[in-house]
Amino acid sequence: MISLSLPSSFPVSKKVHRWAVSTLFFLQGLCFASWASRIPTIQEKLGLTESQLGAVLLAIPIGSMISLPITGWLVAKFGSKKVVTLGVFLYSLTLITLGMAQNTFQLISYLLLFGFGGNFLNIGVNTQAVGVESMYKKPIMGMFHGMWSLAGFSGAALGTLMIGEGILPVQHFMAVTIFVVLAALVSTRFTIAEDPNRQADQPIFAKPDKSLLMLGVIAFCSMICEGAMFDWSGVYFQKVVQADKAWVGAGYTAFMATMASGRFVADWFTSKFGLKRTLQLSGVLIATGLLLAVLLPNLITAMAGFLLVGAGVSSIIPLVYSAAGKSQVLSPGVALAAVSTIGFLGFLMGPPIIGLVAGATSLRVSFFIIAIMGLCVSFFATRAKLA
Repeated sequence: MISLSLPSSFPVSKKVHRWAVSTLFFLQGLCFASWASRIPTIQEKLGLTESQLGAVLLAIPIGSMISLPITGWLVAKFGSKKVVTLGVFLYSLTLITLGMAQNTFQLISYLLLFGFGGNFLNIGVNTQAVGVESMYKKPIMGMFHGMWSLAGFSGAALGTLMIGEGILPVQHFMAVTIFVVLAALVSTRFTIAEDPNRQADQPIFAKPDKSLLMLGVIAFCSMICEGAMFDWSGVYFQKVVQADKAWVGAGYTAFMATMASGRFVADWFTSKFGLKRTLQLSGVLIATGLLLAVLLPNLITAMAGFLLVGAGVSSIIPLVYSAAGKSQVLSPGVALAAVSTIGFLGFLMGPPIIGLVAGATSLRVSFFIIAIMGLCVSFFATRAKLA
């Protein structure tokens, strides 16, 4: 691996670390949103039905799941700096291959690699965020994830523009990758060299304690909703809302807009009202927004519903990851991997459930089922022992 570390004598302030980690969150979000914004285009290119697309999309969370225990162990063994550096380059370079896929088999293979690299970056950058948050002695995890969502909003808007201009996905993805690689060459130099509470002898597979397990269940419910919105927003607007071609990406853009803005206020809101109340409200917003989009599937009401869903999911994963990173039982990287493993089962199940149920009934019915997961977030947050 290419070493991008600075000499140990080079003084790096916590603000610089915060800037570097924020940038990496942005780059991660930009890569994913670039892919998500072109799903309808690639579906049409390969002639995939909803059920077939649901099965294909399973490849990303499978790739993530495969890498989860390995990544947690690598972070504990070698530190998140090396893992996040490898992850950002692997993730961005794999993005190009998604636009090059000529058949379903190729797309599935590339999505597996995309999910694998994405999780390297995900666990590495969240471990970095836990380290920076410990320097500030106050909640700032929401801000980091806000940068991810801001990138998602930007990537969705860029994708909508690319679709309108008739730019091919491979050309779109190449441009994004060049930007990500150049930005990563700078930002990875200023990440934290040593993670707090790192235990190099942690096992690859670690069983979470009861508190981590409950955090994982809440993450599971939330990530079912997120996975559905990321992968099916464009298809829902295309097939159910029947939006004009230029507005197909509008639902995803609306979702990402409130997801981004919500994460920038999540730290303040949590400090004022507490973790439990924040999670309870988040679940209610998710369910309300999805029900609105299902019951009144026209452009205006569906966009309003997706805005509510974005606000609902905005704070859940940052709060869960922040709490997991403070575990007294496992080191941050391993604790994050343990909770992420449970959460990513939701990401694993969400998209294919949408496709399979839509194939048997309709997209509206499948989105109604996802709305129930929002209520489950509120239910488990109420039962959990949270501050």
